[in-house]
Amino acid sequence: MRTVAPSPSSASACALPSDRAALFKREPRFAGIEERAGPLPWRTRPRGFAGILRTICGQQISNQAAGAIWRRLSALPGALTPEGVLLHDDATLCGVAGLSRPKAAHARTLAAACLDGTLDFTRLATLPDGEAIAMLTTVRGLGPWTAEVHLLFAESRRDIFPSGDIALANSARHLFTLNARPAPRTLAVMAAEWSPARSLAARLLWHHWRHQTGRPLIEDP
Repeated sequence: MRTVAPSPSSASACALPSDRAALFKREPRFAGIEERAGPLPWRTRPRGFAGILRTICGQQISNQAAGAIWRRLSALPGALTPEGVLLHDDATLCGVAGLSRPKAAHARTLAAACLDGTLDFTRLATLPDGEAIAMLTTVRGLGPWTAEVHLLFAESRRDIFPSGDIALANSARHLFTLNARPAPRTLAVMAAEWSPARSLAARLLWHHWRHQTGRPLIEDP
């Protein structure tokens, strides 16, 4: 799975100073990332339906492709609401916006879950991380990566780490000079040492990898 590029706001100052201090003490190599790559952009996504829909767009494709699909999807009347998505057929969601047929089906399943109360965003905000992930992943098409990315960027959870993200694994291999790219389970074990600031660790690793690969920061809604 690919990493995401949600819209940046102004600065890395959004990270709690205590999180930065604790993370840099546990793993000093995080402290040098911004010296090389510049200030960490603080990206966010909208809460609720639109935020998860944006993450569905980014599943298993490049940031550039996901951004293009999202811009076309956002331009469709009502498409960023559950009711509006259900009004559009595949000719529109796939042919015009560019979603794959499975992703169009997942968008409709998500919309239905929001409308029938299966996915309750008010309750989601009150749940511990594990229970929040469990609620999200009951919806077909929302796997752990999608749930974790949403909680990190849209719900501003402090201690989330999407260990199935390939860019995070590649970044960890480079930053920590590992012999091989860590598997998701191995990366999750590594990240456990960075709790309770795993969200900040993920953001810094994405920032590091973007700098190392020379990829531009993609700004999309």
